[in-house]
Amino acid sequence: MTVLGFHASHEQIPPRELLRAVRRAEEVGFTGGMCSDHIAPWSERQGESGFAWSWLGSAMEATELPFGVVNAPGQRYHPAIVAQAAATLQSMYPGRLWVALGSGENINEHITGERWPRKELRNQRLLECVGIIRALLAGEEVSHEGLVTVDRAKLWSLPQTPPPLIGAAVSEETARWVASWADGLATLAIPGDSAKRVVDAYRDAGGRGPIVLQLHLSYASTEEEALAIAHDQWRAVTVSPPAAWDLDSTAAFDNATALIPAEAMRSSVLVSADPARHRAAIEEAIALGADELYLHHVGQQQDEFLDVFGEHVLPQLPVTRRALR
Repeated sequence: MTVLGFHASHEQIPPRELLRAVRRAEEVGFTGGMCSDHIAPWSERQGESGFAWSWLGSAMEATELPFGVVNAPGQRYHPAIVAQAAATLQSMYPGRLWVALGSGENINEHITGERWPRKELRNQRLLECVGIIRALLAGEEVSHEGLVTVDRAKLWSLPQTPPPLIGAAVSEETARWVASWADGLATLAIPGDSAKRVVDAYRDAGGRGPIVLQLHLSYASTEEEALAIAHDQWRAVTVSPPAAWDLDSTAAFDNATALIPAEAMRSSVLVSADPARHRAAIEEAIALGADELYLHHVGQQQDEFLDVFGEHVLPQLPVTRRALR
């Protein structure tokens, strides 16, 4: 049985509307939620970027769903602040939070004015942050000097059990590295076998935590509309690393994707007007060993997606609630 969750995209939907959508997601049968953590959208057409941590407090109060958040500590966020935010939410809503940690993207991190490090330094910085966050969640006073600096930090409001810290990875190499420090793996369930390779790399390297997958999809009543939605809203996903990590503005992503044809979206987003096709893709993702699978309808309007999937997709899938930790 797999947790089937709703992905809340702060880059696309105003915070109040996103809160209404996640309430509706719970009503139609989704059993979990996760959200992005951006300060800028990928495109001018998306046009939003609410603050994830304050929104999570409202979402967890408004629903009974467990939630995950994707976060990049070390530049925009000091790791002690991430630890405090996670500890507070886990204290208020025990067992309902997980945090996926990654090395980040320049589009969000450049706001500090600090130099954007090369990838190996970002990974080193992330590993330092993970150690700091774990120590703080364990109640320790932490001082640290390295790629990040901490001076006598201590958390005074602690949950009984710290939230899982899982690793975000999109490549086999990163998944193998994540296995050395994370409580689980978060990656993308994209068309083809790349997700399987990433999951296998994590398991082969000794990773034993839960597998969390995110599936980008576009649903509408017609195939043409579903493809148009994907092309309008989510074509930044066609920018591959390292450019995806290094571009530093919404305008840069819009320029980089200006000539991407609509059909190119099918390699990154499941585009279909057929609920059965979406259901089959979800079953394929579950077969990869997903403990939790989060569906991201890449459109700004969520109602039709939620209603159709609540009636025609979720009831035919092995959906369960996430065990509290």
